[in-house]
Amino acid sequence: MTARRLEKVFMTTLLVAGGLIMMIPFIWMIGSSFKPANEFTAVPPTIFPDQPTLDNYKRLFLEMDFLVYFQNTMTIVFWSFIGLLLNAMAGYAFAKFEFPGRNKMFYLVLATMMIPGQVTMIPVYLIVNAMGLTNTMTGIVLPGLVGAFGIFLFRQFMTTIPMDLLEAARLDGAGEIKIFFRLILPIAKPVFAVQGILTFIGAWNSFLWPLIMANDDSLYTLSVGLSLLKGEHGTDFGLQMAGAAFMVVPIIIIFSFFQKHIIEGYTISGMK
Repeated sequence: MTARRLEKVFMTTLLVAGGLIMMIPFIWMIGSSFKPANEFTAVPPTIFPDQPTLDNYKRLFLEMDFLVYFQNTMTIVFWSFIGLLLNAMAGYAFAKFEFPGRNKMFYLVLATMMIPGQVTMIPVYLIVNAMGLTNTMTGIVLPGLVGAFGIFLFRQFMTTIPMDLLEAARLDGAGEIKIFFRLILPIAKPVFAVQGILTFIGAWNSFLWPLIMANDDSLYTLSVGLSLLKGEHGTDFGLQMAGAAFMVVPIIIIFSFFQKHIIEGYTISGMK
């Protein structure tokens, strides 16, 4: 075996071992979500349950209102996808239309990416509060409908679409709305796939803003509901593991299937 091949085998073994070590907490979380309460005090501790049970998941939805939190989270996901369309429209306008102050406005949008969300949270809250939208789903959803990164990503992609294609459509009598929905959207499917995945992950994990805006627990999201388990049910480890597994597993599945699109999205946007 050559030195180069030996080095490759060593690095592969090292990476696999490191990956397995990193997966141990995740595997323990999944296994523990099916454990009865008495197995959490077993010595030595076990990774997989000896007597699997679904009681933790049943209690999660029947006693802890996680079904309501799930509905609220899916509402945020739905409106986030509506915002995805708005981001695409804004990116298309910046890429293909000439209007006064276009470049300056785009640079201003980019500048907002450099401002931490915690800095703008108080002004946004005051604006939403002045509109009378605190403690409403509208107040939770509205500030996150559009985002600078989404606009930037769509703009970068749509600058690659030839203007001759748009001019040909206009000569055929197509209006701007028809061009966008019948021509631009099919071409922009790759970047829509990327942004759709990132949008879902962001909406699914939404925590801080819903926590600030909602005074009623009927408006809480899954992330907020999961944080509540650390208080009243701080010693109910099975319930906590079930909640954590329900939050994490969908993200892991989606990322596993679409990680290629996420990487391609950063390539399309020109980011390193």
